[in-house]
Amino acid sequence: MTLTTYQQHHLRVVFDHHVTRLYPAMVKASEAHVVMLAEQGLVPAEAAARMLRGLVVLRDDEPGSLTYDGSVEDVYFTLEKRLAEASGMATGELSVQLARSRNDLDAGVFRMVLRDQLLEVVAALGTAGATLLERADRYADVVVIGYTHRRPAQPTTIGHVLAGYAEALAGEAAAYAALLAEMNRSPLGSCAFAGTDLDISSGRVAELLGFDEIVVNSYEAVAGADHLMRTSALNAQALATGARLARTLMDWLSWEWVRTPEEFTQGSSIMPQKRNPVVLEHLVSMAGAAAADAASVFNNVGAAWWEDSNNATTDVQARLWDSNDRAHRFFSLLGGLFQLLEPLRPPTSEAVVATGATTTAAADALTRHGLPFRAAHSVVGRLIRAGEPATWTPEAVRAEARAAAGAESLSDAAVADLVAAALRPELVLQRAQADGPGEAAVRNQVKQIGSTLDEVLSRVAALRQRLQDADATLAGAVAQRVAR
Repeated sequence: MTLTTYQQHHLRVVFDHHVTRLYPAMVKASEAHVVMLAEQGLVPAEAAARMLRGLVVLRDDEPGSLTYDGSVEDVYFTLEKRLAEASGMATGELSVQLARSRNDLDAGVFRMVLRDQLLEVVAALGTAGATLLERADRYADVVVIGYTHRRPAQPTTIGHVLAGYAEALAGEAAAYAALLAEMNRSPLGSCAFAGTDLDISSGRVAELLGFDEIVVNSYEAVAGADHLMRTSALNAQALATGARLARTLMDWLSWEWVRTPEEFTQGSSIMPQKRNPVVLEHLVSMAGAAAADAASVFNNVGAAWWEDSNNATTDVQARLWDSNDRAHRFFSLLGGLFQLLEPLRPPTSEAVVATGATTTAAADALTRHGLPFRAAHSVVGRLIRAGEPATWTPEAVRAEARAAAGAESLSDAAVADLVAAALRPELVLQRAQADGPGEAAVRNQVKQIGSTLDEVLSRVAALRQRLQDADATLAGAVAQRVAR
């Protein structure tokens, strides 16, 4: 049939984009709904069995092969049409939509799809986090220069930097776990928004689909979009943080502090020597796209009425599905990259010293011998302006101390400590501060962050197991009804 303009340029486009995501979840939700209707005595056992036999056939449908021909409005009515064919029932005989609206079905399957996607995002994040922690532990003794405002600042280690990002990942994992807990509440049973006078069991449908509970208020169940906005916002946040690390890695690779993993590079079309780590550029771009998706979601939701409306639900789904897919690929790429990342030529002690990055430690050394910090800061500031730390002599230190701080005499121990701190950046490995770059400290951080990450991932694994158990329960309930 010839499609109308609306069908051609909207309904067909939405159908093509949504069918592969929605159709399998709709089939599963329909199985749970029909089982509940039969258990509640709202449909005859034989009618329920026939519908369930048809839904079992629909499990094997290839959603990508379903095409929009204009004979029905959308994916929901396509399922009903296919169910009539598979069950041998006329469409008018079906009760699959009894005590159910497209509104609550919409809200329910959206949560099911997002739930499955977010589980995959967390799995990729968890793998990346474990890889970061392993590398942080391995390279806790590799000294590099930490930068602030793109200028050399202080010595740190590769392990310290990577453990820092791993802690961010652990926090993001906890946020995803909290989002999954919020997502895992069922809106099914709310119907259009006001429920039904029929004696349905929303809790039974929730149980069969692995939801922990039902949404408390039926209006919020179909009108609510906070969980959609939180999904897009969390992806944008998490990817933005990862993009910042990617930018830092671009510098490390350019300075040859670390080796560019061969499989994450692309060559040049004209320059034979080039191996470009463009994956890092892709990560930055992906973070930008996640931010754009979040802006789109917030704008659409904010432009909608607080009720069931497409621009607060259906129209944001495409952005969320793309955002979740992008987040999964982002963490998979990041984890794979760090699995192969190795130090190449980290800066030598002399190179670190030449940047002036050790001067804070030198000032701290003076304070240990009684000089006030601001005075010590002034002394070291005068020294570094006069020349690199490698050129400092005990006589110069004493002269600058007299000129800057009025310190007529510094002990030999004070001068020796200052010079050692200025010339030996590797002393940072001995720093005892629990959250600092000391080698032992970083390894303890790895254990602590790893424990936090493991605890979060165990909660997510428990949810995954509950969903698998629910699938088995649903399959058993369907098989029992079909066999009657």
